[in-house]
Amino acid sequence: MTGEKDIRTLLASIRPILREGEYVYALWPYGRPLVAGIEAAVREAEGLTVVLPRAEADKLGLPYDFVAAWITLEVHSSLEAIGLTAAVSAALTDARISCNVLAGFHHDHLLVPVADADRALETLHELAAESSDQPAPELVLRSERPEDRPAILELTAAAFSVSPATGLPVDGEPVEVGLLKELFDCDEYLSEFSIVAEQEGEVVGHVISTRGWVGDLELLGLGPIGVVPRLQHHGIGSALMQETVSRANAAGERGIALLGSPEYYSRFGFVPSVSLGIEPPEVGWGDHFQLLPLAVWPGGVHGRFRYAGPFERL
Repeated sequence: MTGEKDIRTLLASIRPILREGEYVYALWPYGRPLVAGIEAAVREAEGLTVVLPRAEADKLGLPYDFVAAWITLEVHSSLEAIGLTAAVSAALTDARISCNVLAGFHHDHLLVPVADADRALETLHELAAESSDQPAPELVLRSERPEDRPAILELTAAAFSVSPATGLPVDGEPVEVGLLKELFDCDEYLSEFSIVAEQEGEVVGHVISTRGWVGDLELLGLGPIGVVPRLQHHGIGSALMQETVSRANAAGERGIALLGSPEYYSRFGFVPSVSLGIEPPEVGWGDHFQLLPLAVWPGGVHGRFRYAGPFERL
């Protein structure tokens, strides 16, 4: 099959797919026979570099210092195509994501720092959307209405069908669904901070923040946040986060707390809560419990964060 050469067509049709697992570069011992599990190899004057799953490298005792996520661009590009690698690398560079490129016969493959995998996928989807002749459907952000709740619960079940903590499929209904049902009806519910993302009349994302406290100081406790799986890494989660921060500042809120990935949420200004004197509800959460001080953050706050009642009953 002839590969595509037109750069605009290529960029508009790239479909980044994240492989499972973590991958590393390692120098293969001289004279040692190659083994199964090696995904790529490059012969240089100094030796043979191999790319293989991290678990395989550990089993073989191979040293490494770069742990990567593997993203395949599922568009069939010609080996003679000009500009695809440059455009992808430039987009990732602008997002401050390092990238190593492997060109296969059918596809290009990107190895990015494992902590940046989600941001890299989002950046690549945005690059494809910018290159498409078809305008992206308008994303509408608005307050949740009671009639939205069945759709919100459905998308939350789909979004959390794989545990973000373990990476394994969830048996039965995800805990986030039951939590949301309770948050909608609890005393700490704040209607202006239950926000949906809507595209072409479909609810495709949702985030909720409810009242929380440190001592007598009122704060917001954010979560859960969910996006329908087919549109994850398309910027919808980021849009919901930015809308939440904008509304919170406009309402004179002092700060927003959440439990999540420090690598992801730091882009919005979140920092480990302990750096601001705020202890997480559970000591073991460590730096994953984060806080965003807003424009009227008072400073000098100390104590343990307390979520809305439904969180306490989990």
